[in-house]
Amino acid sequence: MEIDILELSDRSARFILSDVDAAFANGLRRAMLADVPTLAIDEVNIYNNTSVLYDEQIALRLALVPLVTSFDEFTPHEECSCEEGCPACTVSLTLSVEAPMGEEKTVYSGDLVSADPKVKAADSNIPVVKLKGGQQLVLEAIAKMGYGHDHAKWQAGVACGYKNVPVIKIEDCDLCEKCVEACPRDILALGEESAEVVNDRLLNCSLCKQCVEVCGIDAISVRENDTSFIFTLESDGSYSAKELIMNAVNTIRTKASTLDDILGEL
Repeated sequence: MEIDILELSDRSARFILSDVDAAFANGLRRAMLADVPTLAIDEVNIYNNTSVLYDEQIALRLALVPLVTSFDEFTPHEECSCEEGCPACTVSLTLSVEAPMGEEKTVYSGDLVSADPKVKAADSNIPVVKLKGGQQLVLEAIAKMGYGHDHAKWQAGVACGYKNVPVIKIEDCDLCEKCVEACPRDILALGEESAEVVNDRLLNCSLCKQCVEVCGIDAISVRENDTSFIFTLESDGSYSAKELIMNAVNTIRTKASTLDDILGEL
């Protein structure tokens, strides 16, 4: 297996994964979406809500606020030995906001106060509700660790996908330039003796094969590399992009080890 990092920032990454099959690539994608546990608000006790939104709407909005999560310090609630929640699998957050008389005040995710200083909203500027003068919102939110395959609020990866690396070959070109004109992403250019692939644009190829269709002498071929994939992913902020990838790989490794142990007992 080979990994070539193309882009890497705190919340997004783009890389080429080579020498693997589609099953492994899809397994990594699914792990990042559904199998890396995160903290999310699961229960809300509302003590005072005089805003224009119903209690249920407030709870739904809070549930989708990404929380910074420590993978090693918490246990998924369904795997914890407790029955009703404990510090190992849950965190309490409180919110108490009142708009001054005659003024408006927007309640943001940053107004949540966590009992654990390490747990906080990944973005502090997510609006929850706008309060009119004198309106109040007082509540306690219980965040639990869970998996994306149970609910989208526990999904740390928000845009994880891949495509095969394109392979373009050009032979016996007659310099008609039709393929260059047909390419919607300007991947081809006309050289001195043949149409050529612009190397720094190859990965932008969408495999539409319009260049193949307009070539009357079948000089160009476009296919997918079955063992090389371009991955693109974004994190919701619960983890950094690097942490999300590493945690997904560790999850796959753990599942594979468990399966190996089970098969060894048969």
